[in-house]
Amino acid sequence: MTGAQPLLLLVILLGPAIGSFLAVLVDRLPRGEDTVLRASGCRSCGAALKAWQMVPILSFLIQRGRCKNCGAAIPSWLLYLELICLGFGILAVLRGGGATEVVLSAAFLWLLAVLATADLMWFRLFDPLTAALALVAFAMALAPQGVGLEQAALGAALGAGSFAALRWGYWLVRRREGLGLGDVKLMVGLGAFSGPYDLPLLVLLAAVTALVVALGQRLVNRQSLAADRPLPFGAALCAAAAMLWLTGPQLAPMAW
Repeated sequence: MTGAQPLLLLVILLGPAIGSFLAVLVDRLPRGEDTVLRASGCRSCGAALKAWQMVPILSFLIQRGRCKNCGAAIPSWLLYLELICLGFGILAVLRGGGATEVVLSAAFLWLLAVLATADLMWFRLFDPLTAALALVAFAMALAPQGVGLEQAALGAALGAGSFAALRWGYWLVRRREGLGLGDVKLMVGLGAFSGPYDLPLLVLLAAVTALVVALGQRLVNRQSLAADRPLPFGAALCAAAAMLWLTGPQLAPMAW
């Protein structure tokens, strides 16, 4: 056993716990509730959760997705986010690299997951999360396999700047918001991750992803593409960033 093994196992085991905490953020941030000190409880009956009811993944399965106190359904997206974060932790470890690179990769993917979830649920990208993504992306740029600080800064400027210009231009033409300010802030981190050269590919992937999903929804519901219907493009951007990360170069694995 090397010193790397406990860290790699910790990243994997922390995935569901991180997902559980991120789910708390998604649930409470739009309501202006405390995300740290407030005890966890059922949204339906207000009953405080016991320790065994807060074990990621297992507690949902043991309770069969329902509150033990009132029988109300526990939102399934809570379980999905925990599972996704577990999977992302495993992918970060399998991707390889040094200890710092593994941790940063996992953190980057976890933040993409929570930002996409927030956008899908609330059509909002919360400032603490986009700021955290930017910090992680710049830290990744400084890693041995990163794009470098200069390229990261240029990518962040081009990403956020181009989206700000689109937002402003749409307002001038239509006199209504066509692109949320959260998307502009999101592009700081995504631009720093991709750098200027992969930035067009990231936006193209996001546009294609959003188009495919929208057309699929159109087949189910003809009203889904109404002109005034908001679209969670931030979620598509996060998905595109995850795809770029997945298709990146394989790093040398840590010694086990």
